[in-house]
Amino acid sequence: MAEEQKTSGGEDTFISHLIELRSRVVKASAAVLIIFLCMMPWSAHIFDLLAAPMIHALPAGSKMIATGVITPFLIPVKVTMLMAFMIALPWVLYQMWAFVAPGLYSHEKRLVAPLVISSSLLFVMGVAFCYFFVFGVVFPFINNFAPKSVSVAPDIDSYVDFVLTMFLAFGITFEVPIIVIVLVRMGLVPLAKLKQIRPYVVVGAFVIAAVVTPPDIMSQLMLAVPLCLLYEVGLLVAPIFEKATRAPEEREDAVGS
Repeated sequence: MAEEQKTSGGEDTFISHLIELRSRVVKASAAVLIIFLCMMPWSAHIFDLLAAPMIHALPAGSKMIATGVITPFLIPVKVTMLMAFMIALPWVLYQMWAFVAPGLYSHEKRLVAPLVISSSLLFVMGVAFCYFFVFGVVFPFINNFAPKSVSVAPDIDSYVDFVLTMFLAFGITFEVPIIVIVLVRMGLVPLAKLKQIRPYVVVGAFVIAAVVTPPDIMSQLMLAVPLCLLYEVGLLVAPIFEKATRAPEEREDAVGS
């Protein structure tokens, strides 16, 4: 009888967690959908905003083209949906946090909350850096190499795919300090080892930049250099973060040793 009650209690707990998870997912999805529907009437203007760096780099009077029948409708809708998700990201992250927080100890909450907030901010900073700085340099640099006999008119589908790839690359690049902090805090890689492999990180940064970015030196430098600098930032912040988020027993061990 006791075993049956224990099994029933475990099943009830599991089901309650599933219900809570479903509730959080519905709330997060509803926020994205509401923002998307509110922004939908301005989807064309939102795409124009995304296309502005390329339009400024094209010759005067040039425009982008759409080769698909429904592409002029689908691409702005796709961009608007992604924009809605970015705007709703704080609420989405809050729902994630509200789901996992009850099961965490106080020192674990001190570990997770700053990582969630800082990783979100760093990702947005990476996207903003790519849009406002990288595109303003890369697009004119690339278009200036176009032969005079070629009319530069990028397809909007290919342009959006390229832009999203670059946004993702720079967003992840700006997460490097978080990756370093997690590796040190979880004890996966010692800080001394991470400092020791600096030369390999620099080489790896340029290899990644060569694979992800267009085949020009400007794009590669603009990705590789921030990656190396952010790695150094992670090395500086990791010991501070590790000390501030120790569990009580870890602090006692550190004092005792």
